[in-house]
Amino acid sequence: MKKISLLIIFCLFSSQVFSKPKEVNRKPTNDFSTAKFKGVKATLLSEYAKPGLTKKQIAKLRDRTMSHGPSAVPALIHVMKAKDFPDRNKWLATFLLGKIVGKKSAPFISRFIQHPNWVMRMASLKTLNALKADKYNGLYAYALKDKSMIVRGQALENIRSMNLQNMAPAVWAMLYDKQNYHIPKKKTGKAKRTNLIKKVIKTVGDLKFSKAKSPLLTMIQKKKYKDIFEEMDYALTKITGKASPKGKTHLKKQFWKRYKMKETII
Repeated sequence: MKKISLLIIFCLFSSQVFSKPKEVNRKPTNDFSTAKFKGVKATLLSEYAKPGLTKKQIAKLRDRTMSHGPSAVPALIHVMKAKDFPDRNKWLATFLLGKIVGKKSAPFISRFIQHPNWVMRMASLKTLNALKADKYNGLYAYALKDKSMIVRGQALENIRSMNLQNMAPAVWAMLYDKQNYHIPKKKTGKAKRTNLIKKVIKTVGDLKFSKAKSPLLTMIQKKKYKDIFEEMDYALTKITGKASPKGKTHLKKQFWKRYKMKETII
């Protein structure tokens, strides 16, 4: 009965969310004592409306929310959708909705990957990762191109941690996305790889993307890629199942050169 009532509550309050969630723009208020807000919802909304909560206060709010169980769902959805709540509290509401409702909340939460607020996009991805929601490849691919590097990094982590191997081509494509490089203001300067590129290379290895093997074997021999040498060595080890010898870089390069020659001959 508890599971059934939880599902009913969730469906009732999440049914009006659009494909691209928008924040409800209304005047901020701390008064949730009106007829519209009753009982648990009114109590929780008053708490979530408070700005600048400390870590202890956040922990207490988390425990208090969890203690209400399914009854907290309407308030959490309200906080996620409304504009006049602190970002940190909206993040907490998103995570706790996933905690209380479980995987059944994934379709609702996944829609916030396209939310105008980067905090909600990030919170959505984090929560989906915790839920091991592995059926949202299209949205994860969308998030890999997000204008926020932090969000792109979390989308990458979702793909890596859930081992979504069919997403490997989209991950590899990040190497060609200018957003993932520091572009100098002067035209004469060269673009520099960010740490996200390093994560991309390692993720390609973790996903065992075989099509990356040949280009990586070529790249690892070139000086211009020395800043990502360790990541390429890691990726090649994962993809080929062969480990380069421990020691200096030139020994590793020789190993992969011999491996490439052997592969070419075969």
